[in-house]
Amino acid sequence: MKLTVHAVGRMKSGPEKELGDRYYERFARSGPAVGLEFGGITEIPEGRGQTVDERQREEGQKLLAHVQAQGQAGAALLLLDERGKSFSSQELARRIDAMRDNGRKAVVVAIGGPDGHGEALRSEAELIVSFGALTWPHQLVRVMLGEQLYRIATILAGHPYHRA
Repeated sequence: MKLTVHAVGRMKSGPEKELGDRYYERFARSGPAVGLEFGGITEIPEGRGQTVDERQREEGQKLLAHVQAQGQAGAALLLLDERGKSFSSQELARRIDAMRDNGRKAVVVAIGGPDGHGEALRSEAELIVSFGALTWPHQLVRVMLGEQLYRIATILAGHPYHRA
């Protein structure tokens, strides 16, 4: 199953980018052994609308257009959103594992912009995940997602990286 990341905003160079790249590279190397292929990260600029709803709608449309353009029209959409459900790493690994085992060919993980995801996009999502009640800077969310993807691959492989 191909897993891609779609992010609103650009990751600037610096220590956060280096750390994030390290985890995404680890995921890219370890994922194939458990049937997870890393499809990379796509970045889009923040919406230009005058209101929150307009920006969210624009960003959501860009995400869906990109998914279709990549030939991933049947991809499961997983949103990172503060209003989502908080999972343990093992629970999230089980959810990804089930998507793969149920024949999903692709998953798109979407990180929203400063305004988050709009209701239209949220209604399209198969899973909405929160990294907790705290608000995290965009760059740290990208790093945390990379680490969790790597952790998911190690959990599914039975590797001792994740100690529960």
